[in-house]
Amino acid sequence: MATDPTDAADHLGGGLSDTKSNAATVAAAAGNGSGSGDADSETLTPLEQEVLDEYARLLGNLNHMSSLLADLAANPSAEILDALRGLERKTSLVFTLLKASVYSIVLNTQIREEDGGGGGGGFGDSRGSML
Repeated sequence: MATDPTDAADHLGGGLSDTKSNAATVAAAAGNGSGSGDADSETLTPLEQEVLDEYARLLGNLNHMSSLLADLAANPSAEILDALRGLERKTSLVFTLLKASVYSIVLNTQIREEDGGGGGGGFGDSRGSML
């Protein structure tokens, strides 16, 4: 796990140091107007260095989060499993109630068709009650 900026650069195979050199090259080209690079123009401004440090910190945080997520995926906690079981029970209850409601509607519709020969259209009887 890479938390140190130098470790982060090593983890990326030198990607961070490449970023520093690219930023220095861009700063040098913008600073003197020509493409020639002196030794003085190769240094980073404090803002550029701060941005690169933030990227290194972000890389460390993302690597840490990635390892934590991999651990959670490999070994789900008991709390998560209990919560999922409760959710499964609630979902199955809602599904059962939905099936019962649909069955009731279909059954009432069939009874009305048998008794009244088709009925007056829509739900509800002549008294205005539903089902």
